[in-house]
Amino acid sequence: MFYLLYEHFAASGEHWPLINLMKYQTVRIFLAMITAMIVAVAMGSRFIRWMRAKQGKGQPIREDGPQSHLLTKKGTPTMGGLMILAGIAVGTVLWVDLRSVGAWVVFGVTMAYGLLGFIDDYAKVTKQTSAGLSGPQKLIVQGLIAVAAVAALVYLAPQHPDALPGLNTTLTFPIAKNFMFNLGLFYLAWGAFVIVGASNAVNMTDGLDGLAIVPVMIAAGAFALIAYLVGNFNFANYLIIHFVPGAGEVAVICAAIIGGGMGFLWYNAPPAKIFMGDTGSLALGGGLGAAAVAIKHEIVLAIIGGLFVMEALSVMIQIGYFKLTKKRVFLMAPIHHHFEKLGWAESTVVIRFWIVAAMLAMVGLATLKIR
Repeated sequence: MFYLLYEHFAASGEHWPLINLMKYQTVRIFLAMITAMIVAVAMGSRFIRWMRAKQGKGQPIREDGPQSHLLTKKGTPTMGGLMILAGIAVGTVLWVDLRSVGAWVVFGVTMAYGLLGFIDDYAKVTKQTSAGLSGPQKLIVQGLIAVAAVAALVYLAPQHPDALPGLNTTLTFPIAKNFMFNLGLFYLAWGAFVIVGASNAVNMTDGLDGLAIVPVMIAAGAFALIAYLVGNFNFANYLIIHFVPGAGEVAVICAAIIGGGMGFLWYNAPPAKIFMGDTGSLALGGGLGAAAVAIKHEIVLAIIGGLFVMEALSVMIQIGYFKLTKKRVFLMAPIHHHFEKLGWAESTVVIRFWIVAAMLAMVGLATLKIR
């Protein structure tokens, strides 16, 4: 919004020093993060009290999970993702260029998945069961939203003479710039797979206080940097990476995700006063997936978000192996519960997983220079 205000004054010839700062993406990236954090923190205490009064018994806890969770987490309210989404919404609307297709797609996926997560959380709380909407129901809705989002990126994203022809439907690879495939219409399925997969992977990771939100912020920070670089022709040309017109605005939303996450973490730090629930985890994962598709770094998402991939794979391996052999590979899935069963303290699991997430983000960012 403020970017459009800057353009209005610039066109009229008026000089407003503070408004003129809005032409710099770096300034708007910083302001989006700060704004989102302030909104989430400001909502916190009153929102948590209100949710605690409304939800009564709080989020249902898995009966087959670690027994300590039944003692320490029972009664904690959920749907804290609404705090994050509120911060993202305000930070995005105020500081992003509202004409950016990529920004609208990432924002739209985040909010739509947040609504789906809210419906799922509401079902869990009202029925007092850890199972809300069925898996097929969620996957169908997620898939439809994701296909629509990718179609918008393919058909509505701006063309630029300096961009690779057919880039909107091209699958690019890290390290090897000239190794790529134009998937055509199949790109809709590929992009949707990335978005839905990222959403559910983050959802599976959200099981311990602070476990999901910090790796999400780390990944969002990495993608904010990538988006800024690939959206700037000079930087993209220097680093020998694909130039994606308008990708810089995605960095503003990624910054808002970081800010909203920091505000939420203020209250989610152990012992958590509120859980993000599917409202937050589905939305944040979907937002990261959409950002990766928008800036043509889908495969890099698997590196930077490797922790989420590991969590999702642990669930798939556990289920698949059990169906074949009636035995388990892990003591419990997702894998963070496996380490709890081994005797690791919750804080130990969380901090070590944060370290893994940070290391993977650095590896992902290193692909920008290794060409």
